Amino acid sequence: MTPQEVTAIILAAGSSLRTKDFKPLLLIGGMTILERTVRLFQQNGIRDTKVVVGHRWKDLVPVLQYCGATWVVNEDYQQGMFSSVVAGISRLEVGREAFFLLPVDIPLVRSQTIRDLLKAYPKAGRHILYPTFQGTRGHPPLIAKTFTEKVSLWNGDGGLRSFLRQHETESLEVEVVDEYILQDIDTMADYEELVLRHRNYEVPSIMECREILTKKFPVARSLLEHCQKVAQVAFRLGEELNRSGHQLNLGLIVAGSLLHDMAKDQPHHAKTGERFLEELGFPAVAKVVGTHQDIFLRKEDQLTEEDIVYLADKMVRGNQLVPLQEGYQIAKERFATDPQASVAVEKRWADAFLIKEKVEKGLGRALGFFFAEPLPNDLFTETW
Repeated sequence: MTPQEVTAIILAAGSSLRTKDFKPLLLIGGMTILERTVRLFQQNGIRDTKVVVGHRWKDLVPVLQYCGATWVVNEDYQQGMFSSVVAGISRLEVGREAFFLLPVDIPLVRSQTIRDLLKAYPKAGRHILYPTFQGTRGHPPLIAKTFTEKVSLWNGDGGLRSFLRQHETESLEVEVVDEYILQDIDTMADYEELVLRHRNYEVPSIMECREILTKKFPVARSLLEHCQKVAQVAFRLGEELNRSGHQLNLGLIVAGSLLHDMAKDQPHHAKTGERFLEELGFPAVAKVVGTHQDIFLRKEDQLTEEDIVYLADKMVRGNQLVPLQEGYQIAKERFATDPQASVAVEKRWADAFLIKEKVEKGLGRALGFFFAEPLPNDLFTETW
């Protein structure tokens, strides 16, 4: 099934009573929520995007015209969301195989989620696909067009969720790396939180990293513990440097640390991990992962998130913090009989020592305090 055979139905008819402000026209990242949901599907090849409107629908038309989306006016929108579902599916065109359903107030669904559902549908042998995050179903479901008549005849009790519950045997859950499938805007506090989180949208959260490392690209327990320890060290380094006037992205440092060895069992694992994360839509983290083994440095450059993860990785052996000099000696002895590897070792550790020098200069003290003070222990060592 191609994206051209799918329709996206966006539900935007409600009155936004709990937020007071009209949700479709709220801004996130300089773009209205309505435009953001339309673009989500369009950028994944789904051109047939229909928006069901009702309350203040004329205010939404300029946005929809700008986006190139069509709209369906639901005169009965006050009867609830199910009436908008019925209005939307009534306008499905010939040649469509399935449709997405997305309420407009779930605006940060990741593109990879749409691609994962489209990819899974032809192989699923099921007619209703739900994206799930950590075992919880979210939006948007992908539903076969064959259900449109049954939905239209449903009495509406319990809404669409109640209808779909009767067809569990025809459904399939698709695991995605996307906690935003569960994040809707019910209140202004919800909206304000999503505005803040959008600033780091291209960085996976700790829980999304967990899904990558345990389901999408599962790693051994020992490697997971190593990545968690590197995250502890790197977070502490970044935190201390920021207190000294730097402006490092701690979320990027944590995600890069947790994911740096995600492809450890594969050749050229740093670049393999980088490619995988780029495909998932995390380019900034991909860069950190891609440089954690070999990095290009100039002494005069400012410290970056890549530098911090690179150094932290060299300060951790297994899941134990070790002095940099000790780690260097171990690596040097390990590859002493391999001239080519020895050259690489010398280059990599010379870079680590240079970063260490820059960090110590930035902090105004030696890194010996790492071995005397406890590392942060709350976010990175929980049982996964």
